[in-house]
Amino acid sequence: MEDKQTITIKAIVNASKEIVWRCWTEPEHIKKWNNASEDWHTTVAENDLKVHGKFLSRMEAKDGSFGFDFYGIYDQVKLYEVIAYTLGDDRKVRIDFVCHENKTEITETFEAENINSVELQQTGWQAILDNFKRYTEEIAL
Repeated sequence: MEDKQTITIKAIVNASKEIVWRCWTEPEHIKKWNNASEDWHTTVAENDLKVHGKFLSRMEAKDGSFGFDFYGIYDQVKLYEVIAYTLGDDRKVRIDFVCHENKTEITETFEAENINSVELQQTGWQAILDNFKRYTEEIAL
């Protein structure tokens, strides 16, 4: 079995760990930030946040031209600290949350897939994380 290349993205969110966690994990929030660009949206978000629990986000182009399900099963959940899961295509993802006073640093590491370039994957996932940061900081005000 070949080793999969990993990609790491980061953001520092100006919000408490409690607000960050809630925005990251609650479906009503996920639907508001989970897109890489304005022409996409998440139409369905389901989240059973526990080890062996399942999650699903239905991501669609707003013009209806394309859509896909982003889903997986949780491998590790440690409140305010770590979420790790295996995607439907068996790639591993780990998100670390580190609180510094009223800021939360998020580090997301994921195994690259072999359809899109590493650069495209990194740019897309970072755009979603940046969107999360903007949304969460607005909620935290």
